[in-house]
Amino acid sequence: QVQLVESGGGLVQSGGSLRLSCAASGRNLSTNGVSWFRQAPGKEREFVAGMNWSGGRTDYARAVQGRFTISRDNAKNTVYLQMNSLKSEDTAIYYCAARTSHFGTYVYTAQYDYGYWGQGTQVTVSS
Repeated sequence: QVQLVESGGGLVQSGGSLRLSCAASGRNLSTNGVSWFRQAPGKEREFVAGMNWSGGRTDYARAVQGRFTISRDNAKNTVYLQMNSLKSEDTAIYYCAARTSHFGTYVYTAQYDYGYWGQGTQVTVSS
């Protein structure tokens, strides 16, 4: 059973930075695509950033392009989301997700493409 645990969320001022971490346990996810999603109050969960299994492809939501960076450390079995120039509209619960299937060329942006999910970490950006 794969478990994903997010950390690194918190309260930050507008323009600040945070780095979220997602530590996986149960098995190594080096052959699985991974992504970050977020859900703001009263809104549906949305794709934020993703990476295919090799790291050769990444994809970002237009709203975070140029400000957020997804990365992974396979030795630590951990995925990161570096968030810079944060805005109040980035306030949400952030979830990491991993695909249950292995390999794959593309970055998948739909929730149903992911079978493993973390419990989420709250990010609050004050203006």
